[in-house]
Amino acid sequence: MEKHDFLKETIEHVDIKSFDATPIIDSMAKMSFTARSVATATEIYCNMLKENNCSVILTLAGSTSAAGCMHIYVDMVRNNMVDAIVATGASIVDMDFFEAIGFKHYKGSPFVDDNQLRDLYIDRIYDTYIDEEELQVCDRTIKSIADEIQPGIYSSRAFIKEMGRYLSVHGKKKDSLVLAAYEHNVPIFCPAFSDSCAGFGLVMHQVEHPQAYVSIDSVRDFLEVTQIKMAAEQTGLLMIGGGVPKNFAQDTVICAECLGKDVPMHKYAVQITVADERDGACSGSTLKEAASWGKVNTVYEQMVYAEATSVLPMMASYAYHKKDWEKRTAKNWSKIFDK
Repeated sequence: MEKHDFLKETIEHVDIKSFDATPIIDSMAKMSFTARSVATATEIYCNMLKENNCSVILTLAGSTSAAGCMHIYVDMVRNNMVDAIVATGASIVDMDFFEAIGFKHYKGSPFVDDNQLRDLYIDRIYDTYIDEEELQVCDRTIKSIADEIQPGIYSSRAFIKEMGRYLSVHGKKKDSLVLAAYEHNVPIFCPAFSDSCAGFGLVMHQVEHPQAYVSIDSVRDFLEVTQIKMAAEQTGLLMIGGGVPKNFAQDTVICAECLGKDVPMHKYAVQITVADERDGACSGSTLKEAASWGKVNTVYEQMVYAEATSVLPMMASYAYHKKDWEKRTAKNWSKIFDK
């Protein structure tokens, strides 16, 4: 088999505007087990949108963007359903920016000879394929962006803004999260930014420009996310997966305290995860556990133990069709860093 035999059928991203999940979520609220948890989580997310002084922070970990949820996040930004994003570098660079510059993810299979895929330069994410040669174009595109801007220390948010600026001129796809966030003043933070195509591109940039280069400061990321928390009246967390993004967003309460600012815990919190809490890992730690650290209020919180692609489209469609976002005031948090 040749490379083109594997890379034939592209992943199609779900469009939450094309169907109304209101009836099924309302029905699930009358059921038990995961169904009721999903309905409760959806209600909490809708409450975040109803409370105009609440800033919604979306956290992304895992590969949902590659798996078909990419446009959900774009629609959330465009329709004022999220005010800031904390994500893995892979979600933003290897998946969203990758498609924005003209490439695709492909339907694949976990039952395949991975050595053969390696020989063909095909990368696998469970049952999804990516062309490694195209990923390397993404690496070099990040390098070219770094080459063109002023050398210095940037937060990942500031660099991702430059990526959005690049896409506004050179992008091949309008439905990009990086581009939508740039256009709607929604800041995106990737505290582990180098753990992605961005890392390879920035390494090449620094090797080529050893005297004056672009560097990403994750501490500045932490400060900037905390500044949003301190400026917001209330906050709600919608967490897809766990990992660094989850903990980074939750820790803003503690960081503000370290800076001498008394801010409320995150009022609302929803986490969709398949992780197990029993090993003590952050990704599976419950939101009730986070309350012991002073991060999350336990009045409006819900854990959903499900693989996110199976429930997030319904939850987001429900919130979209309820239209509470139409009455929200845009927070424009990116603008506070432009001063």
